[in-house]
Amino acid sequence: QVQLVESGGGLVQPGGSLTLSCSASGRIFGIDVMAWYHQGPGKERELVADITSGGSTNYADSVKGRFTISRDNAKNTMYLHMHSLKPEDTGVYFCNADIVAGVASPFTMNYWGTGTLVTVSS
Repeated sequence: QVQLVESGGGLVQPGGSLTLSCSASGRIFGIDVMAWYHQGPGKERELVADITSGGSTNYADSVKGRFTISRDNAKNTMYLHMHSLKPEDTGVYFCNADIVAGVASPFTMNYWGTGTLVTVSS
């Protein structure tokens, strides 16, 4: 029932900007930590940034000062505002979240989206 869907990927030139969105749907009681991961060609999936339900953020050194993570709890949506994009930012961006779901007995589970592709190239 619960799922995460990313959107906003595309082709941009180096130095350009792009904003990604991640929306959660289903029987959701609440969402704890949400995070963005990046997987470049032939590379392992790595954490880009995460954000708590209270708004505390954490960023990988490679994106500090360039990317901003945010969330709208009322919409169960998270965003990644990317600026000054580099070719190294190319790859699939995945949404991850700890979601409180269920009806009779709510419990927290970790979910992954299927990703959205970002290509940074001239």
